Amino acid sequence: MSKKYLMYPHGGSGNHGCEAIVRTTINLIGTENDFTLFSDGIEEDQRYIENRSFILKAPQKIAKRMSLGYFKAFLQYHINHRQDAYDALSFSPIIKECLQGNILLSIGGDNYCYGDNEHIYLVNRYAKRRGCKTVLWGCSVEPDDITPIMSNDLKNYDLIVARESLSFKALKKINEKTVLLPDPAFTLPVGNGIWPAGLKEKSYVGINISPLIQSREQKQGITFENYKFLVQKILEETEYNIALIPHVVKDKNDDRVVLQQLYKEIGNTERIFLVQDQNCLQLKDIISHCDCFVGARTHATIAAYSLCVPTLVVGYSVKARGIAMDLFGTEEHFVIPVQNLIEKTDLYLAYTWIMKHREEINQTLKSFMPKYIQRAFKLRTVLESEV
Repeated sequence: MSKKYLMYPHGGSGNHGCEAIVRTTINLIGTENDFTLFSDGIEEDQRYIENRSFILKAPQKIAKRMSLGYFKAFLQYHINHRQDAYDALSFSPIIKECLQGNILLSIGGDNYCYGDNEHIYLVNRYAKRRGCKTVLWGCSVEPDDITPIMSNDLKNYDLIVARESLSFKALKKINEKTVLLPDPAFTLPVGNGIWPAGLKEKSYVGINISPLIQSREQKQGITFENYKFLVQKILEETEYNIALIPHVVKDKNDDRVVLQQLYKEIGNTERIFLVQDQNCLQLKDIISHCDCFVGARTHATIAAYSLCVPTLVVGYSVKARGIAMDLFGTEEHFVIPVQNLIEKTDLYLAYTWIMKHREEINQTLKSFMPKYIQRAFKLRTVLESEV
């Protein structure tokens, strides 16, 4: 019997990690079910996901002051003292579909990593009141950043699926209905990438940097300095080419901005290739051919890991550390926290360790990854048995 799944929150497929989660979630659960994606970036989803097997809707609407809904919210607020009445009216498009028998999948994997998100708590509260099951899907949380209100929201989920063990241990203490399974994006297939002219025939190192990690650095400008020094040393000391690969192209959070700056400042355009924006399957194709990948975006590194590409993660949170520990038994050498970048040589030194152990890392991933990815296919069974 098919079920109706409501996927939320989703900021749009301009974040290709979010796009990957949407695509793989639907594939893992089964396309015979009904899916509605509530998105804040509908135009992006239409652009990147052409053959959609889901309904696409906005989660919010502007409430008309003279409408019946507004009048009901007015009464709820002033008579029943329901403080969230007006906010609930704004989110009525999704709340109305949170019905008994439906399942609300909270698919934003790291939405609990950035402090309290009142709109998520709001939708979850109303979903529970209306008899809709709630599932936190492929998530990470910073154990030290869990607030009392966040904890209260987390304990009310019917199921939590943590994507790495550090988050799993913290969440299991809050909600017994917590399981540990890989991020669904590990199952993403490889598409046909749009290649810069001449790159496909060359050996190259993939480079991804994001404005987000720059905002977490302890020393202003040190992240860019490290990436610039790394690329220069690769060009000077090896015959590798460089592929600059964006994975998020959102307004005010666009990888292409800093990658283009890197491209211009180094200037060796014969051996540096700017990869154009494309969907997550196509980007995975280009990542799959890297001899090594140095990445900041979690799902860019997941794409590399899943294809057994030796990978150095420039991380800033628990998700990078937790995934590395689950894959290798340690985060040391595999993750360099952006907060630890002090000297401009730090990233280069970490990269040289990866390259020195490149064959060993590749063999470790080849032996481990098939079974690890296979575990992700248990997501459907867990959902069917627990929710």
